[in-house]
Amino acid sequence: MSEEQIQQQFAIQKIYLKDVSFESPNAPAVFQDAEWKPEINVQLNTEGKMIAEGIHEVTLAVTVTAKKGDKTAFLVEVKQSGVFQLTGFAPEQLGGMLGAYCPEVLFPFAREAIADLVSKGGFPQLLLSPVNFNALYMQHQQQVQQQAEKSH
Repeated sequence: MSEEQIQQQFAIQKIYLKDVSFESPNAPAVFQDAEWKPEINVQLNTEGKMIAEGIHEVTLAVTVTAKKGDKTAFLVEVKQSGVFQLTGFAPEQLGGMLGAYCPEVLFPFAREAIADLVSKGGFPQLLLSPVNFNALYMQHQQQVQQQAEKSH
């Protein structure tokens, strides 16, 4: 092991729900339709901020909208946050940890909260598929780089 690897430290200090919202604007009419095959739209967003030296809060926002035709069956938004200790990482590694690894840690908690809210709202359980946060992060980095190249 190199010295660099030994000095790197990652620890989860806290995981918590920061914000949660559930709306079912067309209930109870939405329950009258016997066939439940909604169009599901999932949006993901992450943000991170340093709260102390080597301590970062990362928030994963997951918004799920279920529509039947032009009517919204439900809309659920969960902001799942965590406080992570990250020390000894080079800036480019830190970006990947905050932008991909930490959201990956948070996602199962967000998925569970969403499944819970949807079923409490009277709808069949919704289990979100796993997400490759590493691929999303790399895609985002490429977009940022392309935009930077265009502006020169």
